[in-house]
Formats: sequence, C-alpha cells, structure tokens
Amino acid sequence: MDNFKRSLPPLSSLVPFEAAARLESFSKASEELHLTQAAISKQVRALEEFLGVALFTRRNRAVFLTAAGVEFRDTVRTAFLGIASQAEDLKKGRDNSEVVLVAQLCEAFYWLTPNIPALHNKHPEIEVRLNASTQPITETADKFDIAIQTSGRASGDHTRLFTLSDEIYPVCSPRYLASFGSTSLALADLANLPLLHHVAVPQDWSTWNDWLLEYGIKLGDPKGKFFDSYPVMMQACVAGFGFALGWRRTTERMLASGELVRPFAQSTHLPQALSVYKWRDANLGPAARQLLEWLKSSFAD
Repeated sequence: MDNFKRSLPPLSSLVPFEAAARLESFSKASEELHLTQAAISKQVRALEEFLGVALFTRRNRAVFLTAAGVEFRDTVRTAFLGIASQAEDLKKGRDNSEVVLVAQLCEAFYWLTPNIPALHNKHPEIEVRLNASTQPITETADKFDIAIQTSGRASGDHTRLFTLSDEIYPVCSPRYLASFGSTSLALADLANLPLLHHVAVPQDWSTWNDWLLEYGIKLGDPKGKFFDSYPVMMQACVAGFGFALGWRRTTERMLASGELVRPFAQSTHLPQALSVYKWRDANLGPAARQLLEWLKSSFAD
C-alpha cells in the first residue's frame, strides 16, 4: 500500500490535467472547472514535477501536449471512465448480476432469444436484459455492457472485443421451390427471378448484387420485393414470396424445421461477420465477463 501511495501523483492534480489535456487549453479548463487559470497551471506544474517529465509545451500563451502528455492523458481518461461507469452503476443501485446486451433485431430474434434458456441453465445467476435495435450502436443513448452488430456498422469509440463468423446463401420455402416443378434451377437464373431484398440505411448488409457478383453474375436492375426489416423479409420468404439471402445464424433453425430450404449449394463465408463490443472503456463485471465467455463458446465455429 505504501508503494502504491508513493507511486500515485497528487490526485488533486489529475482532474485539472485531464481537462487541460482534453481541451488543450488552460483557460478553457479553468472555465469548465470554475477555477482560475493560475490554479490550473499550478496543478499541472505540480504534476509535471512529480512525474519528472513535461506534459505540455507552452508557446505564445498556447499549450500543446507532448508525447508523454498524450500517453498520460489517455491513461488518466481510461481510469476516469472506469470510475465514472462504476459510480453510475452504484448510484442506480444496479444489480451486479444484470447484464445489458444490445443486439441487432435479427440476431436478437433468431439466435440470441432461442439460446437464452441455455445460458440461464448454465449461469442461473446472470440476468440478461436483451435490447433489440435496428440502429448502429453509435445511436444507442442508454449504456450497455455488451453489444453485437454487423462488423461493417459504425461503432464509434466502443471497444471491439472479438468477432464471430457467419455465412450467406440463398434460401426459399419448400413450397416456392416446388412451384418450379421439374425445372432445374441454376444460380444464374436468380438474375431473372423475383428476389426478396433487405434494404438498410446505410446499406451495411450484403445485397443480392454483392453476393451474385462473387459468382460472376450481374443482377442489373433489382426485381422483386423490398423490406426495411430482415425478420419481416424472412417471414415473406417462409410464406413463399421468393428467394432471400439468408445468414446462417438467423436461418439455421428454419432450415432444420423445414420452413426453409437451400436451393443452391453456393455459400459465402464471412470470417468477421459480427463484432462483439463493450461500452467504450468501461470495466466489465463478473456477470458480463461470464456472458462473453458463453457467447464465445456457444457461437464460435
């Protein structure tokens, strides 16, 4: 403990330093903290003397972070974010066994929700609050512990922990496939058949045009029906409206039950299709870490 105390800089200097480093201005830091500029300068100078290194260069009434200053700023900010995150949980009286999991609507609907009972059987102490979303996690205002979304979507300053693979292939209902009778379908025929399209804004999902081009097939003007919801599109597919691009993680149960079939053998493997994030630089509690391990073991190939 004595060594720990001796290694710590004056704690009263860290808040002024963080503000000055973030704003790169002693005057703006003084306004934010309601201190005089001289007080900010004094605290920063005391910190530099303790560390034995210059954190700022001072030129013409302006200040600029040195390389050491940038590194120390990031360290201090990470520590402050962790403290703030824990303090927020304590103020709310949040149960440490609760984990907020944000997932895209399709992942939440098709493969997380059906597997939650298995999680509860293995870890009955974990309470998962599953929030389904159609927006990138950059649009999530409420704090989460863990989030899962397509890797191509915006993630801002949230921390990516690991990725999960997936694959994409055409699917349709058995009834729709039977409507072609004895006609043998080739993959190239899809360019002239009604297709079901999932339209996202921004378009960070693979489209029919993207997928078919991998096999040298040009789609031209898209034909068929368009949906802004992947689950709704898949229900239309089950109902026999046409061919859809199915993601393995969201279609495997429907394939197993016979609601859908794969009319073609071709499939595109995406080794980093999905990304798993934590909230910025927050420290994860034991329950969240257990959930992460369960995700890795349950959904890894």
